[in-house]
Amino acid sequence: MASTGAEPATPIGPRVYRLPEEQKRRKLRLYTYAVSTLMAVLCSAVFLLGLWGSRVNLDTLIRMPDHFDPTTDVCLRLGWHRVTGAETPVELCNEWINLSDPSGETHTFQQGTKVVQGADGRLYFDHPARVDYRLFLLGGFVVAVIVSGLLLKRYLIARYRLRLEGVGN
Repeated sequence: MASTGAEPATPIGPRVYRLPEEQKRRKLRLYTYAVSTLMAVLCSAVFLLGLWGSRVNLDTLIRMPDHFDPTTDVCLRLGWHRVTGAETPVELCNEWINLSDPSGETHTFQQGTKVVQGADGRLYFDHPARVDYRLFLLGGFVVAVIVSGLLLKRYLIARYRLRLEGVGN
């Protein structure tokens, strides 16, 4: 059957849709919100998964040196230590239990800690520099996750914007 002039012709080529500018902006804004939310959740999940997978214990990562305090600790083992500024070694507590520590773990005198006698005759602890490079690695990992998330978000939004502009032309 031949087509008559009264019937509408069906287009053979691809259909071109025209979107108003306001509708494009609304779609782009909604897409931006959705991508931002998704990237925040995804980056948080990657960070927590990386933290869990690395087996880093944050309690031991940032730890100040322990000292024996006779008012709150119970000494378990004594040991002799050389004191800088004194002629004879001094007996100090090597292992103790901190009664205010809920974990119940024993605390030990840390290797590398020097005992120094001050001008006032009292003993002081001279701790070596404690640098834990795992903290720097953790910080670098956090920065890498954030930067990659932002770059991916910008790429996805720019790609969607181009797609919307292509539909509108």
